[in-house]
Amino acid sequence: MTRVLVVDDQFLIRAGLVGLLDAAPGFEVVGEAADGAEAVRLAAKTRPDVILMDIRMPGVNGIEATERILAQAPDRAPRILILTTFDLDEYVYGALRAGACGFLLKDSGPERLLAAVAAVDGGDALFAPSVTRRLIEAFARQRGPAQDGAPPDLDVLTSREAEVLKLTARGLSNLEIAGRLCISEATVKTHLNRTMTKLGLDSRAQAVVIAYETGLVAPGG
Repeated sequence: MTRVLVVDDQFLIRAGLVGLLDAAPGFEVVGEAADGAEAVRLAAKTRPDVILMDIRMPGVNGIEATERILAQAPDRAPRILILTTFDLDEYVYGALRAGACGFLLKDSGPERLLAAVAAVDGGDALFAPSVTRRLIEAFARQRGPAQDGAPPDLDVLTSREAEVLKLTARGLSNLEIAGRLCISEATVKTHLNRTMTKLGLDSRAQAVVIAYETGLVAPGG
């Protein structure tokens, strides 16, 4: 059973998401929040597996709420899936940098939304990688190096870890990376997990952002 917290400042959208999840087998809505501050409080109280997070909200927005939730989370942090109206939204880029697992357009159909929640709960931290890659490339190109502190030093990675990170940033799945490098899919996951640990990252999406911001992968390359 995947425990989900739903966060959206629009009542009708929030109610629709709650109704969809409650009606689907394998999902349990453990709470709903109308703003980021309430989301932070409920995340600590209910310990959800996945949070569906609206990004543009008054007061505490989705980016700040994501940062607070992940910073305060004990043990296994919840996986945060950003909900947005626009597929090229600078707020989404900020949320991915903050540690969100990926994003989903609000006009996605019910089946796609349920599949996305199940995917991030299962560890697929970059849902719809081709679209997410396009977004990351667009804003990495505009922004250049990270402005809020120096990016991590990639010298701590082994050559194979850097290679796996580079292919991940180019939008390849674990299975595709395994085939490209002639290694097992489990070994790819091990390299990615070690990479995230060494760089102090919370999600695969963050790792992709770092790959672009450090120049490991060039936008459009």
